[in-house]
Order: sequence, then C-alpha cells, then structure tokens
Amino acid sequence: MKRARVIYNPTAGREQLRKNLAYILERLERAGYEASAHATTPKEGCAKEAARLAGERGFDVVIAAGGDGTIFEVVNGLATLPERPMLGIIPAGTTNDFARALTIAKDIEKACDVLCEGYYEPIDIGAINDKFFINIAAAGSLTELTYEVPSKMKTMVGQLAYYLKGIEKLPQIKPTSVRITYDNHVFEGEIMTLLIANTNSIGGFEKLCPGASLQDGLFDLLIVQKTTFPEFLHVASLAMRGDHLSHPKLLHIQAKQVTVEVLQGAEMQLNLDGERGGVLPAKFTNLHHHFQMLMPRVRTRK
Repeated sequence: MKRARVIYNPTAGREQLRKNLAYILERLERAGYEASAHATTPKEGCAKEAARLAGERGFDVVIAAGGDGTIFEVVNGLATLPERPMLGIIPAGTTNDFARALTIAKDIEKACDVLCEGYYEPIDIGAINDKFFINIAAAGSLTELTYEVPSKMKTMVGQLAYYLKGIEKLPQIKPTSVRITYDNHVFEGEIMTLLIANTNSIGGFEKLCPGASLQDGLFDLLIVQKTTFPEFLHVASLAMRGDHLSHPKLLHIQAKQVTVEVLQGAEMQLNLDGERGGVLPAKFTNLHHHFQMLMPRVRTRK
C-alpha cells in the first residue's frame, strides 16, 4: 500500500485544515493510501524538516496543506533528495498563488478530489544558491510588502491586505543599478523591480506572465526599468489588465538560467514564494521536471 504524509499548518484558513483533518485522511485512505499527518509549529523550517523526513522514510506522496509558505518549505525539504516523493497540495492560505496556477480550488473537498484521482505531471522548480522556489522569485522594494502585512490583517481582509500595503509602498520605490545575465545575454541598467516567474500566478494576479509554464524548462523574467512614479503606476494599471508586456519600460525575457548582480554598493532583498530569500547577488537555475505533481487532469480558469 502506498503511503501519504500530510504536512499541514493548523492555523491556516481560519483553522479549516485542523478542523477537517479527519476528513482529509479518510479521503486518502479510501483512495488506497496509508495516510498520516504532521502539524507544523511556528518554528521556522518545521515543514521543511517534516518533508525531508517523510521523503527519507519512503513516503510515496507528500502533501503540503496550507499557504504558499508551507508549500515553499515542503519543496525545500524535498528538493535535494535523490529520490523524491510525489507532491500534492491543499491550499489554505491568503493568496494561494501556486494553487491558482494549477487551478486547484481553495475548497478542501475539491482539493481532495484532485489528490485522490491520482493524476500527475512533471513540473519545474527554481534553484537559487542553497534554496528552491516553485512559483516566483522577486527582488526590489515592492517585494518586501509580503513581510510587512500583519497576520491579523491578512486574516481579516485576505488578499486585499497585500494590495493596501502595496499602494502604501509605491511612492517609496527607488531604482537600483543591476547587471542581469541570462542565457549568455546581458542587461545592465537601473530597475524598479524584477520578477523571475515559474507560473502565471503572481501576488494574486494571473496576467503578469500569461505565457509562463511550469513544464517548459524556462523562467519568465519581468524587468521594470527605471521609471517615474506616474509611469510606474501606469505600468501597474496595464498589468492589472494584462496589457503591460509591450510597454517600453518593461522587458519580458525567457531563460533557463539567470544571474543578478547589484551594482554601485546597493542592496536588493530577495523574495522566494513570498518568503525571505536573502539578498542579491544570486544565480537562478531552472530544474526541469524536478517533481511529479498531483494536479487536475483538466485545468480551466474561471
């Protein structure tokens, strides 16, 4: 019998995972798994360590149940193993970017339907130094808003909390001089922000990188060059509608490998799947088909 390990955040989704844990395990058992669970604690790296142990102990499937932060830790716990279990998710966070990219509903019953059907496909992830990301790497002042939104505010107003914090930070964004090397090409200049995307779903928006694919072995880079504050607002408004890719201040590039260096003694914070990723410089490498992922057989957007 195959074994499934659910690594879940008991506080996520107003404790819906904790309240429905028995149902989740029962669904997995009925689907033919010997199922067990691990509840994470606030200790940093808890989900990562639990995932690593599950992989080393030979579990066939590891399911990350929680928000994008829980998925990030589980991926980092499994990514370096020579033999990796299949990956599944039950989304229960504020934004659920990765689940949105896979069109997995924020509904426990429907998410369990995906897990129990057993359909899977290979997916890419990103590697940077000694860390990994599955959805997005971002750099620049705007990326720091993820850390600054209080948990209570996220619980009360959900994704709107990020938008409100983003509007507050927009006037503070300053350009930074960088050198970006991608697949033997070089860009050098001042930028406002940088996104290295593995999917089309970023910060709750699904039109920033509309052609991004989890399976093509390529990152989608979005580089916003130095702009005035009104220009930056214009680019942001175009991005809301998906009409931004032709803007002269925005570069859209696809590449397998990207190196970003910060010039003139400046510093840029790095964000990986919504979590702190240190500071640049950094080298990003696409690990093609690194995981097998349980996902809907047919992925349609509403």
